[in-house]
Amino acid sequence: MSENWPNDPDQPSAARADMGEHVRRRLSRNPMISAIKNGRAEMFLRHGLISPQECTALIERIDATSKPSKLFSGSANADYRTSSSSDLDLDDPLVQAITKRIDMLLGLEAPYGESLQAQRYEPGQEYKLHCDYFPAMGHYWPSMRVSGGQRCWTAMAYLCDVDQGGETQFPRIDILVPPRRGTLLIWNNMRPDGSPNGETVHAALPVIQGRKYVLTRWYRERPWTP
Repeated sequence: MSENWPNDPDQPSAARADMGEHVRRRLSRNPMISAIKNGRAEMFLRHGLISPQECTALIERIDATSKPSKLFSGSANADYRTSSSSDLDLDDPLVQAITKRIDMLLGLEAPYGESLQAQRYEPGQEYKLHCDYFPAMGHYWPSMRVSGGQRCWTAMAYLCDVDQGGETQFPRIDILVPPRRGTLLIWNNMRPDGSPNGETVHAALPVIQGRKYVLTRWYRERPWTP
């Protein structure tokens, strides 16, 4: 992939475009992958990636290690993101197996991915509208640039069905994805030219009844260093 990495995260990038093309081709050849066609953002689903038994085991690990979620922006608005997060044990064989499975699906090398992170949502909890890519105005961009650069792809797995609520909403493209146990939702945060795609802003809608558990792995334009 190209070594052209701009200082400004909002600019087109050959490296990000190359990564997008690589993942796009790999997913399009996989008969287990379904494209969410919308014409404005690249989005895909892989049902049944994680088995029910694995989902149950991961939920137990999340419950044992969760703590209140934080925001990159450092927002003082406590209502903006009200979930709990868990940094899973990287030496756990199950965590390693799921991580490798997602990497192989997208065809990306492990060093490009951030550590698998888990989120738990209780009734009433949510994550309001946000983007996964790093905007140029973010005060954290200089440190993100040297630790792997822009977040290009997101892979998010649902570990359980939710009785009511908890959908992942992409309001600018009118897409609502309900949580389904074992399903992986994948999307490209970049446009084909490697610039951030503002159409991918999304929200985790409030859980109304039940609990919601997800795993997320973000992929950077360069190998990630914590």
